[in-house]
Amino acid sequence: MLINKIQNNKYDLEERTALFAEAIITLCKKVPKNVITIPIIGQLIRAGTSIGANYCEANGASSKKDFKNKIFICKKESKETKYWLRLLAKAVEELKEECRKLWQEAQEFTLIFSKIAVNTI
Repeated sequence: MLINKIQNNKYDLEERTALFAEAIITLCKKVPKNVITIPIIGQLIRAGTSIGANYCEANGASSKKDFKNKIFICKKESKETKYWLRLLAKAVEELKEECRKLWQEAQEFTLIFSKIAVNTI
């Protein structure tokens, strides 16, 4: 369902990152809470939801320098999200496929924000 929504909004990056954040929240609600998963959930929520928040800030940036800085943060948070998704997939094997799909979307964000950063002079 997330993928269909994303494909319909492929060029609306604010919406796409918001849908991604919602999917991260939905995934984290499914995770059994224990000493291993609780820290992973917290880190994943922070990283996965901050991608869109920073992109919204980038779109309201006061200068090109500010815009580029926010885009770099988006890229950094996308990469961090991939890390936490990897660990969550290892910690909760039954969520591995869902983590993989979200990891792929985070990878696409990493590539998108890398391209935006390079093209911002």
